Amino acid sequence: MARVIAVSNQKGGVGKTTTAINLAASLAAAEMRTLVVDADPQGNATSGLGVRKNSYDRSTYHALVFGEPLSSILLPTEMDSLLLAPAGRELVGVTMELGQMEGRERRLAELLEPVAVEFDFILIDCPPALDLLTVNALVAADSVLIPIPCEYFALEGVSELIETVRQIRRQCNPELEIEGVLITMFDERTNLARQVHADLQSFFGPRMFDTKIPRNIRLGEAPSHGKPILLYDIRSKGAESYIRLAKEVIHARTEESVGPGPERVARDTRSRTGSSA
Repeated sequence: MARVIAVSNQKGGVGKTTTAINLAASLAAAEMRTLVVDADPQGNATSGLGVRKNSYDRSTYHALVFGEPLSSILLPTEMDSLLLAPAGRELVGVTMELGQMEGRERRLAELLEPVAVEFDFILIDCPPALDLLTVNALVAADSVLIPIPCEYFALEGVSELIETVRQIRRQCNPELEIEGVLITMFDERTNLARQVHADLQSFFGPRMFDTKIPRNIRLGEAPSHGKPILLYDIRSKGAESYIRLAKEVIHARTEESVGPGPERVARDTRSRTGSSA
């Protein structure tokens, strides 16, 4: 049965979609059967996994609004163990279209239930807003992963997300956990990054991942090529960081290494691709 993780932060530009794509790819590389559900109308997780927008007939919109089985809209990616439920721009209207439906906040949970047995992990890329799409993701999820950049306004809005998580626990999903808080865009050379990291560590404590995602040019380039960083440049610091993050997530679920392990996957992928920094 899949562990369902919502990747969420109401602020944009924090590395949310980058994390959803690259964590999913790293899990798939470790032979974890993984599904990415793109619940963001911008569809960046879809294009970032190499699927051209509007090249498909049905999306998560059709599943949420018309009740089409999620299995009927899944698309393959370049990685055998990684599938995608693509987004469409029609998702912009989901909040209005579902607004009067009974059980509207549980639509995604109901869609995931039949396919959960086919995967080890399901990652939901949420929109940068606390709207009905994000609520659906949090109700469907076992946990929420929160990317936060090492910037001055890093904590701005996070308290609202934490409060939303508490409300979801009280009203809809009492089992919802915080998977972890992930530092993104980290530059250890700057005093600001170190100070923000210390503040976040003090605020979130053991909820922080040990892994920090660095500012990395190759990581920024990869989406324009429709590839996760593991396929774009396995030797980059960004790839190494997401491999470490995948290991943390796997260990959090199993308390022991599963499959071949991300380190061996990294070595095997280097030998196949011959990538260089």
